Amino acid sequence: MTTIRRFCCNDLLRFASVNLDHLTETFNMSFYMTYLARWPDYFHVAEAPGNRVMGYIMGKVEGQGESWHGHVTAVTVAPEYRRQQLAKKLMNLLEDISDKIDKAYFVDLFVRASNTPAIKMYEKLDYVVYRRVLRYYSGEEDGLDMRKALSRDVEKKSIIPVKRPITPDELEYD
Repeated sequence: MTTIRRFCCNDLLRFASVNLDHLTETFNMSFYMTYLARWPDYFHVAEAPGNRVMGYIMGKVEGQGESWHGHVTAVTVAPEYRRQQLAKKLMNLLEDISDKIDKAYFVDLFVRASNTPAIKMYEKLDYVVYRRVLRYYSGEEDGLDMRKALSRDVEKKSIIPVKRPITPDELEYD
């Protein structure tokens, strides 16, 4: 049976094996600690029996006005636990927190343009490509900014695609 719970400090010492996938962005310890301290509601881990880490999701809430949104910073599942809808469960959890608790307009995420399996999964979860960000990953690979409108965005304005690609310096950060 899978248990999904809030990520805690001890998990930082147990989740490295999940990050070994070449498509998973890995961050330094202080980055994870910042998310854990500032946005604990957006940081969850999935465990198998025996407390084995199956995957995790890390995100935040940011923006102002109609740009107030939940953001998926990282979601990853260990290879042996994929194809079990675990990423979907983690995504749904972050979406629910963004929608019901923080009253966000949308959830967004960035994905490598070459990561077709992830893009297809996000599309099945009703995410759309909002815009392409040129050379987003390490100045080399393009990223896709994908979004899903939440209940507060009744007119779905947040997911109207931008026609032209942008560069990372054009991104709005809060």
